[in-house]
Amino acid sequence: MDSESEKSTSAPSDAFDDAQVDERDQEESDTIALPSHIAGSGAFDRLVENARDYAKASTAENTNKAYAADWKHFARWCRLKGTDPLPPSPEMIGLYLTDLAAPSNGSPALSVSTIDRRLSGLAWNYAQRGFALDRKNRHVATVLAGIKRKHARPPVQKEAILPEDILAMVATLGFDLRGLRDRAILLIGYAGGLRRSEIVSLDVGKDDTPDSAGWIEILEDGAVLTLNAKTGWREVEIGRGSSEQTCPVHALEQWLHFAKIDFGPVFVRTSRDGKKALDARLSDKHVARLIKQTVLKSGIRAELPEKDRLALFSGHSLRAGLASSAEVDERYVQKQLGHASAEMTRRYQRRRDRFRVNLTKAAGL
Repeated sequence: MDSESEKSTSAPSDAFDDAQVDERDQEESDTIALPSHIAGSGAFDRLVENARDYAKASTAENTNKAYAADWKHFARWCRLKGTDPLPPSPEMIGLYLTDLAAPSNGSPALSVSTIDRRLSGLAWNYAQRGFALDRKNRHVATVLAGIKRKHARPPVQKEAILPEDILAMVATLGFDLRGLRDRAILLIGYAGGLRRSEIVSLDVGKDDTPDSAGWIEILEDGAVLTLNAKTGWREVEIGRGSSEQTCPVHALEQWLHFAKIDFGPVFVRTSRDGKKALDARLSDKHVARLIKQTVLKSGIRAELPEKDRLALFSGHSLRAGLASSAEVDERYVQKQLGHASAEMTRRYQRRRDRFRVNLTKAAGL
C-alpha cells in the first residue's frame, strides 16, 4: 500500500481498526452470490465458488492484485474522510484523484499513469459490485484532464538489454541447478520477448496445473511456447542458437533434464544449496530480481552508481532488448512480442533508425 494511505490530515490514522477494515473489504469482494430469493444448497454453493473463480480469471493475476489494492486504498481513504465508497460519488472520486496528484499530507504525488490506473481499478471494482462509474462525469473527467495537462510527463522507459549484455549476464551464473534455471529464464525470456509473468506461468505440458498460462513443446529446430497472454492466446517460436552456450532451447533442455522436471511448472524454486528442484512455481518477482542481480554482477553500465543501474533495468528490459536487437522485419518482432500494433512495438525499440524515412528531403528541402 502507498504511504499516503497511512496518514490523513482530516482524521487520525488509527480512527479505524485495521482488522475491521480488512474484514469489510473481504465482504465487499464477495460480489458474486445467489439471488436473495434462492435458497442455498451444496450444488449452488459450488456453482457460486466456480463463478467467483471464473470472475477472477477474467483478468490477469497481477491486474487482480492491483485492482484489489486500488479498491482497498480508496475504501480506506473514504472512511478516513468520513464517507463511504458505495455507491460511487463522482464528486468524491474527483477529490480522491486530486489528493493522489497533490497530497495534502506531505506524501509523494503519484504519476499520471498510476492515477489513471487507479481510476480504471475503481471502475472495475464498481462494476463487480453492480455499479457503473461514469468516467465522463465532469467531476471526474475534468479533474483527470487537468491532472494530465499539469503533471503528465513522457513515459520513463527501461533500458534495453542488448546481445552483449545478455551474454555477460548469463556468464555470471553457475552450473548448479539454480544457475541452470536462471540461465534458461534469461535466455528464453530474451529470445521469446516474454513478459516476466509469461515466463513463470509456463508448464511442461498442456493443462498440467490449474494456474498455468501456457506450455512448451521442444522440437528439433527449436521450441514453441503456447501462451495465454494479455492479448489472448499466441504461439512464440524460439529457434536454436548458434552455439550451445547461448542457445535458449539448449538452456531450457539442460534445466529440465537435470532438475528432472517432466510435468507441471517449468520454472520452480530450488533448495537453499541450489542442488534440488522443489515443487513450488517461481514468482514473477524472481525474474525482476534476477535481471537486476545479473546486471550488477556483469558490470553493465558500471559507470553509474548502483542505485541508478538498478533503476534502469526491469523485466521489460528483456522484451525491449529483443525489439531493439533483432535485425528482421518489424512485423516479425511485433508478432513475437504479441503486440496489436506496430506503434506499440516501436515503443520497445530503443535504438531504431529514427530517420530512415526523411520527410524533410522528400519534401524538397
